[in-house]
Amino acid sequence: MLSSADLLPFRPDRVLIAGVTGSGKTTLARRVEDRWGLRHIEIDGLFHGPDWTPRPSFLDDVRTFAGEDRWVTEWQYTSKGTDDILAPRAQVVLWLDYPYRVVRTRLIRRTASRQLLRTRLWNGNTERGLLSMFRRDPEENILLWQTRTLRKWSERMPVVEERFPHLTIVRLRNPRETERWLRAQA
Repeated sequence: MLSSADLLPFRPDRVLIAGVTGSGKTTLARRVEDRWGLRHIEIDGLFHGPDWTPRPSFLDDVRTFAGEDRWVTEWQYTSKGTDDILAPRAQVVLWLDYPYRVVRTRLIRRTASRQLLRTRLWNGNTERGLLSMFRRDPEENILLWQTRTLRKWSERMPVVEERFPHLTIVRLRNPRETERWLRAQA
């Protein structure tokens, strides 16, 4: 596993961005897209249909883009079967392993901003509303979901390393490290 001090030994063609909800996966994916000329496929757009319903073609759509030569995407929906599609094709994982205070602040800011601005997301969806942050069901409360999955990647990464030894994993522990690492890759 590489750290923010390590340069990649090659320019990757297929990149996964891992991290808890609110860590900045999509923002980093867009930056990687620009920096390395990769196609960014926002995986939320493939998963969420109208009214937040899962799209039946999700895994087929993931298989289609994973078969392409050059891409970057967020590593999500692992319980839906994306591991066996994305990880074998990816070359690099950028793991945003940020502190709780950073990811919680980012998530609240993002959710509130999207709600207040009525930002259109995937397939016409908008944030469910600020009051949804107080629901008890983690499927409906993004803050509970984040809390429930906060340590998911810390627990999974040893298994990922063992199961997919071809992956170069870069662990980035805070936004400053990420910025330094990105600058150093140029």
